[in-house]
Amino acid sequence: MTAELVRGQNHPLSQARLEIRVSAGTPVVAAATLGDEQGRIHGVEWVAHPGAPTLPGLEVSRQAAAEHRLAVDLDAMPEAVHRVSVLLALPTGGGPTRFGAVATPFVAVTGLDGTEVASYTITGLEAESAVVALELYRRQGAWKVRAIGQGYAGGLADLFTDQGLPQAHQLAGGINEAVAQGMARSVPAPPTRTDGDRSRQTAAPALGPDQGGSAPQGSSAPQGGSGSVPPQQPTSPYGTQTPDLPGQSAPQPSYQGGSGATDPAQPSAPTPGGPINYSHPGRQNAAPPPPPPTAPPAQPGQSAQPVAGDATGWSMDERLYNQVWGMFEDLARTTAAYRSAVDFADSRMEKELDQVLSDPRSRIGGQGDASREAAQTKRAQLVNQARATLDRDLAQLTAEVEVVEPALPPAYAGWDNPVWHGYRVPMEMPMALRLGDLHLPESAEVRIPMLVRLPLERGLWIDSGSGGSIDGSFTDSHDLRRLAVDTAVAHAARLLAVYPAGEFTVHVIDSAGSGAQTLVPLVQTGVLAAPPAVGAAGVADVLARLTQRVDLVQMALRAGAPDSLPPGFDTSQQLLIVNDFPHGFDDRAVNQLRYLADEGPAVGVHLMMVADREEAAAYGPLLDPLWRSLLRLTPVPDDHLADPWVGHAWTYEPALVPPGSEVLQQVLAQVAAARAKHR
Repeated sequence: MTAELVRGQNHPLSQARLEIRVSAGTPVVAAATLGDEQGRIHGVEWVAHPGAPTLPGLEVSRQAAAEHRLAVDLDAMPEAVHRVSVLLALPTGGGPTRFGAVATPFVAVTGLDGTEVASYTITGLEAESAVVALELYRRQGAWKVRAIGQGYAGGLADLFTDQGLPQAHQLAGGINEAVAQGMARSVPAPPTRTDGDRSRQTAAPALGPDQGGSAPQGSSAPQGGSGSVPPQQPTSPYGTQTPDLPGQSAPQPSYQGGSGATDPAQPSAPTPGGPINYSHPGRQNAAPPPPPPTAPPAQPGQSAQPVAGDATGWSMDERLYNQVWGMFEDLARTTAAYRSAVDFADSRMEKELDQVLSDPRSRIGGQGDASREAAQTKRAQLVNQARATLDRDLAQLTAEVEVVEPALPPAYAGWDNPVWHGYRVPMEMPMALRLGDLHLPESAEVRIPMLVRLPLERGLWIDSGSGGSIDGSFTDSHDLRRLAVDTAVAHAARLLAVYPAGEFTVHVIDSAGSGAQTLVPLVQTGVLAAPPAVGAAGVADVLARLTQRVDLVQMALRAGAPDSLPPGFDTSQQLLIVNDFPHGFDDRAVNQLRYLADEGPAVGVHLMMVADREEAAAYGPLLDPLWRSLLRLTPVPDDHLADPWVGHAWTYEPALVPPGSEVLQQVLAQVAAARAKHR
């Protein structure tokens, strides 16, 4: 039975060799990108398009057409590939320029025998000229398909840019040129179907060489290529041959919210006229990572038991980081599918009720009541079905959380995790830091650790205003400010704990002295660079020293001489905690604070503000860029954060020390002792 997907919904894939069939009613360009576990495209070599239609395990059409059949072999995908995104775009140079003006595209995933596994009708497109139709993704060793439907008004250039491809505009131009050349020699597209059932009128699957058919010869055809998968080449996606594009450069490793390492590229076959690769074909530049832990065999009819650290990565630290982000994304998307199904059920019920009430005869007697009851029953059935799917996914995520949470290292663990009782000052900085937990209303029991990469790319703002609670009910301003400083101390202590000894320095500005009691753990253990600065003079002194530091490091880096810094210069990461803002700040100090927020993170100077925005309202729009440059956190639960995939409003809860616990003082004492030995 075919699974008819809605946006955000996923479905398991039981077959490795598949076809993705596209029916659009008008000529469209079909392409596909290979992504790592975080969805990043590592280079143009990871994109299959009409100018370069084949990659290991993947073949797309060589021209624009109203019907496409893309061949996929999931077993032939390189280990580095975790996602295959199917893209559709309207060709440039004439014809429709937006999907809202053409028939709704339809995409189906089928077996090689033509049996449909899942289908998706991409609705809701208007001004977009390119769309990510669906993606095949690998999760815990199994492949699934997910309906995406993400459109881009800027076409393929915007789509590739959103997926992190540096050569987005050059590649989009090359694809459009290849499509234009292909359309010049293509046959006319078939007329648009009028029967409304495009999923049943598909051509028989083409046979591959291993099924008695002939191998594709590279000729253009309206159907866009054969149904067979190109022979597997002993190369990674880096090694596939693609035509040179203007401005194309070699792919570079990147840290864009994903794993911290990339698989070493294997040497590719030399391109005629291109540079020669002299690297040894059997020698790797780095040792491969050890294999991740595997789950024990599952009982028949049951899902595999989750295992902590089964994501990809070169270390357990990286695997757990990637696993947490995978859980975050899974929860975001499964909730999006549930909400979409509920919205569909509501709109369907409203439509049926409108049809009933539009006939005056149905308003008399029991016919109207029966119609209302029938519509409500259908809605309840759809919602219950969607909820059952959501509950199934939540049960799996809950089981994964239960095994992952105890296995987290201190940087990722909550303060109540027993791992802190065995804490030792680390020898190297971890990949990320936990700032709290995230959850959604539909699944309050499933809490995802909120991890941010280290070193921090932007400052933090602990909002001490009364509007910082989820319902505004926390109105005691004094208690809220105290809790905000508690939150800042907990975050600062965690940062000190996860850095090696002497590699993280904390400064505090407490101009009015209101946080003196709460700052005691930092002061008494001696982990601060100096006592908290008070008064206008203290504010001016600390800001002057840190802005001078930023200037010196910037000049050294721009001159290409980082060793030219003054003798004894402290090269550790710096954190400035600011409390009681704007008390004690004049215009010069405010400008210095903005400068640190904008320029500091790039040279290792970070800002943590504990402030109520309303108290600084006298500065007007001058401080708007400051608040926007900081990551806003709250000392109490609040639903102000959004995920990068769907944009849900997630409830954030800070990572606070349990009442009565001495773990924070114990950790800071070890940090202080290690700092003393380091000196």
